[in-house]
Amino acid sequence: MKKQGLNPYLPSWEYIPDGEPYIFNDRVYVYGSHDRFNGHVFCLNDYVCWSAPVQDLGNWRYEGVSYKKTDDPLNQAGNMCLYAPDVTAGPDGRYYLYYVLDKVSVVSVAICDAPAGTYEFYGYVHYEDGTRLGEREGDEPQFDPGVLTEGDLTYLYTGFCAAGDTSRHGAMATVLGPDMLTIVEAPTFILPSKPYSKGSGFEGHEFFEAPSIRKVGDTYYMIYSSVVMHELCYATSKHPTKGFVYRGVIISNNDLGIDTYKPADKPMYYGGNNHGSIVEIGESWYVFYHRHTNGSSFSRQGCLEKIEFLEDGTIPQVEVTSCGPNAGALLGQGEYPAYIACNLFCKDESVYTGELLMDSQFPRITQDGKDGDEETGYISNMKDSATAGFKYFNCQDVKSISISVRGYCSGSFELKTAWDGEVLATIPVQFTNVWTTYSADINIPNGDQALYLTYRGPGIANLASFTLK
Repeated sequence: MKKQGLNPYLPSWEYIPDGEPYIFNDRVYVYGSHDRFNGHVFCLNDYVCWSAPVQDLGNWRYEGVSYKKTDDPLNQAGNMCLYAPDVTAGPDGRYYLYYVLDKVSVVSVAICDAPAGTYEFYGYVHYEDGTRLGEREGDEPQFDPGVLTEGDLTYLYTGFCAAGDTSRHGAMATVLGPDMLTIVEAPTFILPSKPYSKGSGFEGHEFFEAPSIRKVGDTYYMIYSSVVMHELCYATSKHPTKGFVYRGVIISNNDLGIDTYKPADKPMYYGGNNHGSIVEIGESWYVFYHRHTNGSSFSRQGCLEKIEFLEDGTIPQVEVTSCGPNAGALLGQGEYPAYIACNLFCKDESVYTGELLMDSQFPRITQDGKDGDEETGYISNMKDSATAGFKYFNCQDVKSISISVRGYCSGSFELKTAWDGEVLATIPVQFTNVWTTYSADINIPNGDQALYLTYRGPGIANLASFTLK
C-alpha cells in the first residue's frame, strides 16, 4: 500500500547524510555516508543502501550493507571513516562506487554487478604512469567524489576548500577512461574557492565541498555546498569540465534566504554542512539534502523536497518541509511523530548546529537507546519558547489536537498555524517521566496549513507526537 512520504524519508533511527539519488530499474536508490547516532565524528558506520519505488517515496526498503570501511586495503585496521560517496553505471553495465577515506588524499573505487549489492574493492584512480590521483606533485587533496559517465568517459569531480585556505583553489574535474580508474585528462579547476573568487560571480557562495553533477537536457548542473555550509548551490555549463556559471541556491537546511513565511535572514532550524543532489522521479524533480539532529554535527538525516526548473534553467530556492517526499500536503488527521519537524528554534537564534547545543538552551531531535536501535525519534530539551514547526497538512474540519509529552515540565503548548501567528489552542502539560497524552479542542482553518507547537513555562518538555482529529 502506498504510504505518505515524510521527512526525513528514512526511519528516524537511520542517519544517512550526503545523499546521492539515482533511478535504476524503476527504483530510487540513495547512496550516502553513514553517521552514527550520538557519534563523536562524521561517518563512523559502514555504507548501506536504501531504495524506494519511483511512484512511492514513502516506502523505503533497506538494501543492507553495501561496503565496509575495512574493505579498502588502506583501511584494514578500520581506523579511517568512509566519507561521502557517489555511484555511476560504467560502460560495461556494472556499478562503480567512488569514495575517499578521511585521512588519505586518494580516490578509491569499488564495483558491483547490481546497484544495491555488495561492492568489492576495485582500485584507485591513477595517472597513466600508475601514480594515484592526489599523490602527484602539484595535486590538491581529493575529497567528496561526484561522478558522471557518458559513453566511455567518466567525469570525476572532487574538492574541499575551507574559506581561508589559500592552498586550495576550488572544485576539480578529472576525466577517466573506460576502465573507470585511469586518468585521460588531468584535473582542472571548475568552481573557485573563496580566496580565488574575485570577479568570478561566485562571491559569497564559493565552493566548500560536496560536488555533485547532473545533466539536464544539454546542460550540466554542478550542485555543491558553499562556504556558508547550510546551502546547496548550483552552477551550470554546456561543457562538463569548464565554463560553469553560478546560478543560485536550491535549498538551505535552516531556510535562510526564504522570505515567503518569515524574514529571509531568520533561521528556522539549526543548520550545518549540507550535501546532496537532484534527480528526476517520474515527471517531477527533487533535491536531496540532509539535516542535523541530536544537537550535533555528527548525526545527520536525509530529507528531500520537490523543485522546479524555470524556462531559463534556474531552480528557485525551496523551503524545507515535513512533507517533501509526499509531493504535497499531508493528510490533516491522524498521528504524526514529532521528529518530522522541519522548523525547530527558540527565542535565542542560532544559524548553525554545534557541539555546545548538547547542553544548551536549544531543542533537538533525538532518540532513546543507542545507534542501531530502532527507536522512534522525538524532540527533547524543549524549554520555554522552544518551537517545533511542521509543514504542511491539508486540514478539513479539524476539531481537536492531542500531544504525547514527557519530562519535568509544568506549563503548556501553544498551537499556531504560523510561527508568529495567533494562538489557536493551549494545551496544559504536567511533570511526568512517561509519555502522557494531553488534548485540547481546536478549530484549524480548512486548507493546507503549517502547524507550530511552542512550549511555555518552567522545566523541560519532550514531544513525541501529535494527533489531529
